[in-house]
Amino acid sequence: MDCFKITTVDEEYDGDGAVPRPSAASKVSWVTRSLSVASSSRRSESARDFTDSLEFFTQPRANNLRVFTFGELKAATRGFSRGMMIGEGGFGCVYRGVVRFSDVDDGNCSGSNMDVAVKQLNRNGFQGHKEWINEVNFLGVVKHPNLVKLVGYCAEDDERGIQRLLVYELMYNKSLEDHLFIREVSPLSWMARLRIAQDAARGLAYLHEEMDFQLIFRDLKTSNILLDENFSAKLSDFGLARQGPAAGLSYISASSVVGTAGYAAPEYIQTGRLTAKSDVWSFGVVLYELITGRRAVEKNMPRNEQKLLDWVRPYVSDSRKFHLIVDPRLEGQYCIKSAQKLASLANKCLAKNAKSRPKMSELVEMLGKIISETLSENDSAPQHAKETQGKKEETEKSVRKFNWKNWTLR
Repeated sequence: MDCFKITTVDEEYDGDGAVPRPSAASKVSWVTRSLSVASSSRRSESARDFTDSLEFFTQPRANNLRVFTFGELKAATRGFSRGMMIGEGGFGCVYRGVVRFSDVDDGNCSGSNMDVAVKQLNRNGFQGHKEWINEVNFLGVVKHPNLVKLVGYCAEDDERGIQRLLVYELMYNKSLEDHLFIREVSPLSWMARLRIAQDAARGLAYLHEEMDFQLIFRDLKTSNILLDENFSAKLSDFGLARQGPAAGLSYISASSVVGTAGYAAPEYIQTGRLTAKSDVWSFGVVLYELITGRRAVEKNMPRNEQKLLDWVRPYVSDSRKFHLIVDPRLEGQYCIKSAQKLASLANKCLAKNAKSRPKMSELVEMLGKIISETLSENDSAPQHAKETQGKKEETEKSVRKFNWKNWTLR
């Protein structure tokens, strides 16, 4: 999936287009101060520019993150062996590892091992370091069942350069992207898709409405929705997240318009104005991916089918043709009324006027209603259909534990 970046001005505006106010970028967080462990000889003019350009909380916030040494994480990943690598992107590589947590009680040491995912950022590249600080700032203070847990981080300099790593809880069932688009991975049942959508909505509702500050995720997509051993969904990758506008302001104009092609809200791309409703648009795109099993942008498809939202439009408006866009990997095991209601919900998220889009808390409730109605429909379904669905769910359970050896890296 192609990413984009458009430079704009970093300011906050009120709803009437009044004089822009300085953003929180001038405030330095506790994380930046903690980077004093790095060699002072590296604090060049460019490093100062890097610090000044970052977007931080206005006040330092406490956290319980563990600070790892580079040696610990090297050992945990068997020297960052390619055999332990489970992902790779522009930021660097992600490795599976095992770290030990020790408790000292009355002089007796005991502890337990924890499976983790270790993200090692490329040592070269400004953007990676900026995103690293963003992740530590945000994930270090937020806590919710539908947000991936950041266990700790590493910030060291050695003879080879700056080392910046992040350590997360390991999500055994990979990402929503894998289950929707990778044919070698078991497809998700319709009910599993609905529950994943609700989990993701709960995570966004927490970020938008339930904390003492608002956080705009800014990069919601299927690859950033991870699945645990029970197929519960958790949002991951907060490198592009932004703190929402201050009280009395309706939007912020981000320093860079960034994201992934196909997911970003049109008003954000066109004007750089960022609000929580930008995330709602992205969520609508993800809902259509859940329905269709197609990516937001698929360049190897015919031209008129490359953009998912353009392709589904004529089918959604015709109930007789709607079934033609439903993911064929479901093999007919879904409730057509439920799928149509989910499409209707997606359309609300994709309203051209951002103010008309629902809040994430409202979407959580709407999804809960769809799930309840779907369960009721299933209860009233013919017995042979129930038996078929039961067999499919048993098959799903048998593959829930992630088979690392059989996962071909992309």
